[in-house]
Amino acid sequence: MRDLSRYGSCAVIAGGSEGVGAEFAALLAAAGIDLVLVARRPGPLETTAARCRAHGVDVQTVTADLTAGAGAVIAATGDREIGLLIYNAGANTCSEEFLDGDLDAFGRVVDLNVTTMMALVQHYARPMRERRRGGILLVGSMAGYLGSTRHTVYGGVKAFGRIFAEGLWLELRDHGVDVCELVLGVTRTPAMERVGLNFDVPGMKVAEPADVAAEGLDRLAHGPVHIAGGNQDDVARRNDPDRAAVVLGAHRFLQKLMGGR
Repeated sequence: MRDLSRYGSCAVIAGGSEGVGAEFAALLAAAGIDLVLVARRPGPLETTAARCRAHGVDVQTVTADLTAGAGAVIAATGDREIGLLIYNAGANTCSEEFLDGDLDAFGRVVDLNVTTMMALVQHYARPMRERRRGGILLVGSMAGYLGSTRHTVYGGVKAFGRIFAEGLWLELRDHGVDVCELVLGVTRTPAMERVGLNFDVPGMKVAEPADVAAEGLDRLAHGPVHIAGGNQDDVARRNDPDRAAVVLGAHRFLQKLMGGR
């Protein structure tokens, strides 16, 4: 049984409206932790907030586009004590081949996955370090383990997120602050459904949002990186030193996953 009380009474979930983020919210609400839920679309955000309020906790919603920075979230929380930050807002907002895509659009992928994440982590982790209590859970992707077409920038920022988590874990492990990146594989989320992933490819592991959210909270205290959904062997294969072979093999599998696109 996970002990979430060590993280205090309030958590911020960036990307907390649907999928894995909504399941994080439900688990924390069931544990009696108040929430600040952040997402771009108000409809799903309010649906998840209502689900969590049914547990009797206070839920504050912040409708914000995190590609524009961390300011709206920081202003909304003010001097409120935040004991847990979950950064789940890391979608690929520009799935184009690099030379054909818009450079500003690729910049927003970097802003969402790197710049805003760094700003929120620094803002909330500094007082956690002073209190010697807190948790930072970053949601990553197996895309960060190798290059792939149409994920040239996205894969790069996800690789950054993993290395960032490892370094942050080293910095904070002696200060009472837990840090972990939860690396997701194919997960049955609304976002993945919207981009048209084929979940029925033979041999593919498909995780459910509720399962990986529970896994992430269970592994938070054991950072710095946890591979979710039983994908450890696949990640190990992606680390093979023959980069041409592993990248081409993954590319062919991804084409099946995307229906030949």
